[in-house]
Amino acid sequence: MRRICNLWHLLLMTSSSIRVWYLVHKWTGLVCTVFLLMLCVTGLPLIFHDEIDRLGVGTVHFGMPGVGSSSDAPGLVPLDQMMAKALAARPGEVPLFMAFDNDQPSMTITTGPRPNSPGSEMTIQVFDRSTGRLLGKEEGRGVMAFLLKLHTDMFLGLPGMLFLGAMGALFTAALVSGVVLYAPFMRKLPFGTLRTSRSTRLKWLDYHNLLGVVALAWMTVVSVTGIINTLEKPINKLWQRNELTSMTREYAGKAAVPPLRYVSLDKALAEARKAIPGNNPQFIGFPGGNFSSKQHYAVFFQGDTPLTERLLTPALIDAETGAFTTARTMPWYNKSLSLSRPLHFGDYGGVPLKILWAVLDLFTIVILVSGLYLWLGKRRASPAAHVREVETGGVAVPGG
Repeated sequence: MRRICNLWHLLLMTSSSIRVWYLVHKWTGLVCTVFLLMLCVTGLPLIFHDEIDRLGVGTVHFGMPGVGSSSDAPGLVPLDQMMAKALAARPGEVPLFMAFDNDQPSMTITTGPRPNSPGSEMTIQVFDRSTGRLLGKEEGRGVMAFLLKLHTDMFLGLPGMLFLGAMGALFTAALVSGVVLYAPFMRKLPFGTLRTSRSTRLKWLDYHNLLGVVALAWMTVVSVTGIINTLEKPINKLWQRNELTSMTREYAGKAAVPPLRYVSLDKALAEARKAIPGNNPQFIGFPGGNFSSKQHYAVFFQGDTPLTERLLTPALIDAETGAFTTARTMPWYNKSLSLSRPLHFGDYGGVPLKILWAVLDLFTIVILVSGLYLWLGKRRASPAAHVREVETGGVAVPGG
């Protein structure tokens, strides 16, 4: 243990190691700063996306308030009738997804020209399952949709997502190197020192360091979950290629089931409930889509606790016969993705947690802007001068 401590001390305290860590912190931070600022600014309203969406839609009065559309409570319109209504409004299209709400009878039905239609060709209709009434369409337009697309992939699709994931990895490296540099910087200073009466640069250096330490855990969590979220498409492809192929091995080589021969949705869901009792379905993927085979309904159930409700278990139902085929929990990489999505936007703890997320997001904006300011103010200084600045706690700053 003593050898480990001595090695760690050596890595942190020598001038040469400080120089290396400083260069890592400088360049990883500079490369990702502009993109991180964009993500912080767009992410701030997205933290409150549910609340903003409700304000835009207004108050909707349901026929059976408090009853989730995913339940099998009496009085809810059968799924086959709901699908018939959706297809009647979109003649010539086929069903792609049916998604449920556990807290109210609102549900969505997604249709498209083909079973494998891309998102740009999909139409999402919102219904009240307690009355069968069409509530409207999700257009995918407006300010929030624009911000989400910019935040997710910068309108560049998978390359944009992977690029932002790389920026997240650089930000994580900047956080690690910043922590390493913080130890020698604060060696002779009390924790939380803010020298506001000294030079402007020294004041902002102290703000940069203090806010960085305060928001460190949050920035690390959001950075790592953001990286995982950018891998959504590769993760889903991996699940489809490995898990879904294994689950439907006996159907290999069989022709796709045409929509006219789809069995009753109500019968299919009843069979799936028998296989996975006690849980609620979150959505149904129809044959030919990314979340099902060419011969199956894929009914995705969510858990019955606050944590496991984020984890999905698919049950495959033969779309032509209605017979149960198999069910299998999602692999670890899909579970990581499912848990990362809500954690990234603070969706686990209601409005109080979202407010905390927003405050820490603002802290991060200040950290990024102050880091850019500190670099611009001393970009011509030699690496040795920066090392001296770290070793002396910022005292060796011009005007400090």
